[in-house]
Amino acid sequence: MKISILGAGNGGTAVAAELSMRGHDVTLIKTSNAMHDENFNYLVENGGTVSIIEKYKTVKAKINRVTRDLSYLSKSKVVIVYIQTNYHEDLIKRIKPYLRDGQLLLLNPGYLSTAYVLKHCSDIDLTICEAQSSFVDCRITEPGTIRVGFRNVRNPLGIYPVSRLEEAKIILNKLGYPFVYLPSVIEAALHNPNLIVHTVGAIMSIPRIEKTNGDYCMYHEVFTPSVWNILEALDNEKMNVMEELGCERISYVEACKYRNTLDDTRDAKEVFFWYASMPTRAKGPTEVDSRYISEDVPQGLVLLETLGQKLNVETPICSSLINIASAALGRDLRVNARTMESLGEDILDDILNDRDNKELQQKYA
Repeated sequence: MKISILGAGNGGTAVAAELSMRGHDVTLIKTSNAMHDENFNYLVENGGTVSIIEKYKTVKAKINRVTRDLSYLSKSKVVIVYIQTNYHEDLIKRIKPYLRDGQLLLLNPGYLSTAYVLKHCSDIDLTICEAQSSFVDCRITEPGTIRVGFRNVRNPLGIYPVSRLEEAKIILNKLGYPFVYLPSVIEAALHNPNLIVHTVGAIMSIPRIEKTNGDYCMYHEVFTPSVWNILEALDNEKMNVMEELGCERISYVEACKYRNTLDDTRDAKEVFFWYASMPTRAKGPTEVDSRYISEDVPQGLVLLETLGQKLNVETPICSSLINIASAALGRDLRVNARTMESLGEDILDDILNDRDNKELQQKYA
């Protein structure tokens, strides 16, 4: 199957390499000059060869094509977007001329970027898929080399429109990752774990980041009992919003457990701390102004805050974290953020109604 992956960073490179090993015709497309240029240049110069290190074993893959040419999108059945969500809307506008009817567009993760696709590509008959989180937790350790730290045992996906679910399953299951399917893209967007764990963890890490110059691991050090109380308070606000949207009330740790282990008897909080304490967890964030804040606050927390405003659900912890992060970075993270207005309220209503849930359809009719 012809697949294009937009974004030649950690996740994009790893998934491109693995799909290549599984026999797919993969094109890895670099979309900017912001990050990972050295890795991209290495791949171009070495015929797309990637080394994947996992559990002390190294395998090599060869990506068929590594380029900056967006026109290759037109020939692909599946297009995977693997860039930071801050840049999703601009990228969707850039790739529109190359998208075609019948393609499947996978946003990994999405934060409800389905709305941006519908906003700018409504005249193209696409199936849109949103993932909660990356299928492979990994890092580029040197150009052309990926070290895998962890793999989800389940990868929850939402499909829009839901009427395409069975058709999308046939295509997506060919990718070889353990996918499970959600009632809608809403659940995929709001169960992005970074909305909860990156924001609380990074904001509460600010003194530690600056004191150590980033020589520490957030997952190992920051989630003390008091910080955990903040995380649970934010998570409760998110669940209140999701419940009002007609979604099942599932906590962050339960969603984490579902992604990370097949042992359904384990305590969910215990699973999180098992996951957090893994020695393969990468250091960092290494600077205060990292994607943990500069992406997940404006794209995640501001989205949650504006959904709460629409639904008359109070989100004081969410709003406080946005205010603290804005003060720390010296800029208003609500400016150019992901809001009901930027996504389009009419479009969001269409997404909310696109579920196999008659009660919800009546509520938002």
